[in-house]
Amino acid sequence: MSTKRTLGVGVISLGWMGRLHARSYRALSERFPELGVEARLVAAADPIDEARRAAVEDLGFERAHADYHELLADPQIGLVSIASPNFLHEEIALAAVSAGKPFWIEKPMGTCAEQSRSIARAAEAAGLVTCVGFNYRHVPAIEYMRELIRSGKLGRITNARVWFIADYNSSPLSPLTWRASRQKAGAGVVPDLMSHGADLAQYLIGRIASVTALTDTFITERPIPTKVGIGHSGFEIGDEVGAVENEDYVGMLARFEGGAVATMESSRVSVGPRAEYVVEVYGTEGSARWNFERLNELEVCLGVDGGPTHGYTRAMAGPAWGEWHRYQPAIGTSMGFDDLKSIEAAQFIHSVLTGEQHAPSAADAWCAAEVDAAVVASAADGQWHDVPRVEGRTTFDA
Repeated sequence: MSTKRTLGVGVISLGWMGRLHARSYRALSERFPELGVEARLVAAADPIDEARRAAVEDLGFERAHADYHELLADPQIGLVSIASPNFLHEEIALAAVSAGKPFWIEKPMGTCAEQSRSIARAAEAAGLVTCVGFNYRHVPAIEYMRELIRSGKLGRITNARVWFIADYNSSPLSPLTWRASRQKAGAGVVPDLMSHGADLAQYLIGRIASVTALTDTFITERPIPTKVGIGHSGFEIGDEVGAVENEDYVGMLARFEGGAVATMESSRVSVGPRAEYVVEVYGTEGSARWNFERLNELEVCLGVDGGPTHGYTRAMAGPAWGEWHRYQPAIGTSMGFDDLKSIEAAQFIHSVLTGEQHAPSAADAWCAAEVDAAVVASAADGQWHDVPRVEGRTTFDA
């Protein structure tokens, strides 16, 4: 008989990300046995009939609801995941706070800084721990890069390059979904991809203090769907088109509180790079570069004069980096995106069990949203904009 504590879990919205949350909870017992927890998938909530069927028959939930309020009212559920479209995040998160449920929410936490502030303040006032989907923090190579920076092995950090370039919307025949709506998805690629870049930069280097930016929309109209899919797939399109209301591209300069500067760029419509999410940090005594497309590698240069072969050395991830040892006992290439979410799930559960904020927090998401808001304001007037400080338990600076 298992001696592990059972935690009742609810997942709201079962697109790709909601299903990944479910799989991540199931991985906890094996990957993080020291937590002493067995996640029980009590209920899922989704308005789509097929998603509710899959919740029970494919994913192992005990039941499924069309209305998320029924899930939040369930006394057997102690914590929830919120993986709904962005424009529903604030409504559902505030309902979770009212129900007293700690929550793991995907980014962007809100469609604007005001929504993110509302969620973060409500959770903090209620004394709830939270978790936000800044999953790239958990890459073992990123954790090792952070160790190099924080230990001073790269010297004084002078500048960085951060770019999150993707092609997921590069086809002009991709359907016009809620992601192209300013009301439902805010400033497009700015909160969708650049928020990841901003969070990673702050996790590695420190708080972003000010920015100047430009944005653009390269594909200005898209075909309107004749059939709505689930998550990112299953759409059918017709001949009628509609306007894209938000940004495809953002380029920015950033100044960090500690004096470093950075160039940052993001696109959702680039042709060529599939998911080229890159962070390169330069210091007076060394540099390091990571690319998501080679997730389990890190390029490192330590010292200013290494002789004739001086320059970047490619290092492979191994047990000494982050949580790698939980997935592979030796150096290799075994970890992937889904594993990052299981690490995030573990940090969330650790936070719930201890009452201490270990996972990326709602305050972190609010901070990233303030960077996004400053970017949008700068793109509008061409000026440098300060990034306001936020309240609450941030973890990027812990």
